[in-house]
Amino acid sequence: MNKTIEQYNRVIERCRKIFMKKTKDYGTAWRILRPSSLTDQLYIKASRIKGIEENEVHKVDEGVDVEYIGLINYSVMALIQLELPKDAALELEEKEVFVLYDKQVEITRDLMLAKNHDYGEAWRNMRISSLTDLILMKLLRVKQIEDNKGKTLISEGLDANYQDIINYAVFASIKLDEQKEN
Repeated sequence: MNKTIEQYNRVIERCRKIFMKKTKDYGTAWRILRPSSLTDQLYIKASRIKGIEENEVHKVDEGVDVEYIGLINYSVMALIQLELPKDAALELEEKEVFVLYDKQVEITRDLMLAKNHDYGEAWRNMRISSLTDLILMKLLRVKQIEDNKGKTLISEGLDANYQDIINYAVFASIKLDEQKEN
């Protein structure tokens, strides 16, 4: 489990650095996006990953590793959006953004640790393509929950689905890192 935590933290640190740099470049322009728009952006990224996994020819010279980082950071944005009151300022102070980012990552990491304990790190035996499919399934669920105006009868809410997307994307990133090392 210690290896997983170290690997998880390395992936998140990579994502956080990119998030920080983009925040310095663009501020919090993403705050204008409604949750459904963030979900659609996530869907585009996950669909591109699936396309790369299935197609031999790629016209954009970026690998899936960049897209998984995007999935993680956009999911964190979605979690932040869900938490902030509707009347919160569009432009947030950098320091506040990073506190919010770290808070969502910590909650999500704790969820991963609890699930990893119960599932015995089953994700390590999964294919990356299966993690991609799980992400796409979660996004379709999120879209359905959004279409139902956030109401569910028995299912988890939006936050749990975004957290699962982050964790699946981190797992895929870990597996990609391991492939590069071998």
